[in-house]
Amino acid sequence: RLSIGIQTFLDNDLKDMNSVHSSKEAVDCVTQAKTYFDNITVDLMYGIPTMDDTQWRSNLEMVFNLGVNHLSCYALTVEPQTVLEFNIRNSKYPALDDNLALQHFETLVEMTAERGYLHYETCSFGKPGYFSKHNTNYWLGKPYLGIGPSAHSFDGNRRSWNISNNIKYIKAIEANIIPSEDECLTPENRFNEQLMTGLRTIWGVSLQQIEANFGVDFKTSLLQSAQKYIDNGSLFLEKDTLKTTSKGKFLSDGIASDLFIV
Repeated sequence: RLSIGIQTFLDNDLKDMNSVHSSKEAVDCVTQAKTYFDNITVDLMYGIPTMDDTQWRSNLEMVFNLGVNHLSCYALTVEPQTVLEFNIRNSKYPALDDNLALQHFETLVEMTAERGYLHYETCSFGKPGYFSKHNTNYWLGKPYLGIGPSAHSFDGNRRSWNISNNIKYIKAIEANIIPSEDECLTPENRFNEQLMTGLRTIWGVSLQQIEANFGVDFKTSLLQSAQKYIDNGSLFLEKDTLKTTSKGKFLSDGIASDLFIV
């Protein structure tokens, strides 16, 4: 599976984001990659203040026309101490607009569904058989092993991370030392993570699994806290599984954080 970080096919927006590639190079990259890979995903960015809905639709049409079977789409965010943050603060670039991001998201959901993509995670859209196996394991809380500098691992209860320095990592391995730190997740940590990832996916959060993993008190607390979101149409229960509605998908992270046990 090959992932290509395109962000946008609009040259003006690529320039504003200090990207090193052009729209033509992005198209050429995908076209060439398709001669070697069937399983390709591309990343796109929405919520860009200078991109209207028509331009966003043209971005999506480009992906469809290129025959890509999976795409991951993320709302533009402003990170501190970045060029974008500096430009917005100094009125050199428009501020982000949540309403525009929502409009783009709704367009994304509509157009991908029309083309046969399944919206299986908040940011992920794939044709049947092309879901990300790697990320899906994260979202379902399965164990994973990370090898190499900065790599993370998880065994179901403990999370570990390797040092990031290449030379120190290699020297430690040569000395038969695993150069990592770890932490044991509390039940509250594991519950919150299961809630956060589950509500982002089409598989939702199984209340039966919550009770089995954490006890009936966690399940009862979750149901009580979730009721207001069920009432306002953001969440719903399906066969003892808590899921986001189409209205709630865009807000899933905020809903999850409100339901956290702290």
